[in-house]
Amino acid sequence: MSITAAPSAGITAALAAALLFGATTPIAKLFLAGSNPLLMAGMLYVGSGVGLFLMRVVRDRGWRPSGLAHADWPWLAGAIVAGGMLAPALLMFGLSRSDAATASLLLNLETIFTAALAWWVFREATNRRVVWGFLAILVGATLLAWPARIDLGRSLGLLCIVGACLCWGLDNNLTRKISAADPRAIASFKGLVAGSTNTILALSLGATFPPLPRVAGTLALGFLGYGVSLVLFIVALRQLGTVRTGAYFSTAPFIGTALAAAVYGQPLTATFYLAALLIVFGVWLHVTEHHDHEHLHESLTHTHSHRHDAHHQHQHDEQWSGNEPHTHEHHHVPVRHSHAHFPDIHHEHQHRE
Repeated sequence: MSITAAPSAGITAALAAALLFGATTPIAKLFLAGSNPLLMAGMLYVGSGVGLFLMRVVRDRGWRPSGLAHADWPWLAGAIVAGGMLAPALLMFGLSRSDAATASLLLNLETIFTAALAWWVFREATNRRVVWGFLAILVGATLLAWPARIDLGRSLGLLCIVGACLCWGLDNNLTRKISAADPRAIASFKGLVAGSTNTILALSLGATFPPLPRVAGTLALGFLGYGVSLVLFIVALRQLGTVRTGAYFSTAPFIGTALAAAVYGQPLTATFYLAALLIVFGVWLHVTEHHDHEHLHESLTHTHSHRHDAHHQHQHDEQWSGNEPHTHEHHHVPVRHSHAHFPDIHHEHQHRE
């Protein structure tokens, strides 16, 4: 792969993550009826953690190192608390106290919080093209989710959803810091720790499990909508950076609406086509972005799946089969050069302007 090529795999991963997560919320709303919100949040993440753990062990034929360094664990812990424990619990409480239409609209705040934290706190590089693309996608997603009637009567529920979006925005930025590691391991750790914590807490407060078919459905939903979706999201973070991944991820309402129209024959309104135009325009701005300048790669040692491209011209200590991509710890020597790039895990440098 050329170092100037657009990271199409990252874009595909971000859109696939949006599809899976976008379909999760309305289904979770159905499962939530008569269930404890905290227990529901816990079971979703348990399904994610257990499913990914089993998938990783089976596919790798045993447990392999995660690629997480000692310095990565505080970032992972913060992501687990913010995105794995607090966010799903707040969302489930919010959904139980608000209408689905208003909740769907408010979920777009995750994109805003993600970008705001990335730009102002974590100092991720951006430009006008990315900002305009981000805004076009966000406005299009908001148009699709805008309800015919906004119920502001249940303010506590709405505040909980806003809080969930803020926690997920923080989670996205913290996860970006460790996205070079195995995404299945990251998502599995998050699911197992956060899911078991919320489940045990809910049971200790008197919650009871729903009928077995609903438990099975919730676990399966968590595996796909939270687990597989998170793995794809981390892959996109690694290649695109936080803001660009968040922008693609916010296409979830468009993807879900288009899918519903295709599967269930639901009519498409003028609002849908306007939103589609804005979203397609925003995605086009991002896909055609060309960011090229001289930059310095500082000395770096990390582990992730890679090919021997322009950024990976290293020797192997052990005999190498020649298969690519492959994963092992490797060292990058300092280098200064110029080429088109994205704020991926090898391009986290600051900009003067």
